[in-house]
Amino acid sequence: MERKLKFDLQTTQKLLAATARIDQFKGKWEHIEQKDNRYLKELRTIATVQSIGSSTRIEGSTLSNAEVESLLKDMKITKFKTRDEQEVAGYYEALELILDQYEFIELSITNIKTLHNLLMKHSDKDQQHKGNFKQFTNRVVATYPDGTVRTIFNTTEPFLVEKEMEASVEWANRELANRDFHSLICIGTFIYEFLSIHPFQDGNGRLSRLLTTLLLLRAGYGFVQYISFENIVELNKKDYYRSLMAGQQNRYSEDEIIGEWMYFFLKSLEELTQKLDEKYSRYLNLGGYLNQRQQALLDLVRERKLVRLEDAIELYPDISRRTLQRDFGLLESERLVERTGKGRAVAYGIVS
Repeated sequence: MERKLKFDLQTTQKLLAATARIDQFKGKWEHIEQKDNRYLKELRTIATVQSIGSSTRIEGSTLSNAEVESLLKDMKITKFKTRDEQEVAGYYEALELILDQYEFIELSITNIKTLHNLLMKHSDKDQQHKGNFKQFTNRVVATYPDGTVRTIFNTTEPFLVEKEMEASVEWANRELANRDFHSLICIGTFIYEFLSIHPFQDGNGRLSRLLTTLLLLRAGYGFVQYISFENIVELNKKDYYRSLMAGQQNRYSEDEIIGEWMYFFLKSLEELTQKLDEKYSRYLNLGGYLNQRQQALLDLVRERKLVRLEDAIELYPDISRRTLQRDFGLLESERLVERTGKGRAVAYGIVS
């Protein structure tokens, strides 16, 4: 495995710089979580919807985030009619398990199979092979919006899967414990190997992204639950496949160096940290996002828990009703407050 990490000097420097920036954000985020977590529940909810929508769309689903969110609100459905709905339901259950229990889910063959079983739980066509390594040759394909499917690369033959998966899991666990390599390098390498092996008949792409979240959380990168890594991959889909192909085209040879993939992986995480930083800054009014008047209204709602529009008009006689309505509308659109009631009974409270 180590030979795949023999990067040239320029690549090594780029990777070191990226890991340093990600770790710097990690330290900053840990401080934020300890200091103020009022908005984290909402951020996680938004990220969950985006993650499910993006990860299933990468594999060909057509459901929008709004449709995913609507489906998740009615998860008591006993039968999901379409393939897309079945995949959303399975991804949701697997992701929620990881987010809630990651500290207890070690990287092991058994747990990988268990997560695959859960991922495929509702998929009618996958019942026979869910939770089991593949029995037939498969390949990595890219599905594009127009329905075009393109083969990216061939994968490990079924009779070699068990051996290669055991070796990959053993290497990742050993190196994550020994810390000879940075934990992000270890995680990125394992995910590359998983995708190259493609151990299951179907669902490998989705499971690779779930395993990415699991390993990052276990390595202390807790911020990944509040912003969607899957969304970053979806937005950079061509680069995602290109970076995989760069290493995969030399599979099993001395030239299989995965510097391009590793750089994509780390740059995606770095982009993720930037997006989360911007989003959380808006929530907390960092950088002057809200003006003084809007901030005062938000503080009033936080203090009183529920503020009627009429109360605000009375408290701020110098501000017109229309201006206050626009200000509350902005706070509502940013999910800082939520509205109840109608007409003169309209009131605003902190998002639950």
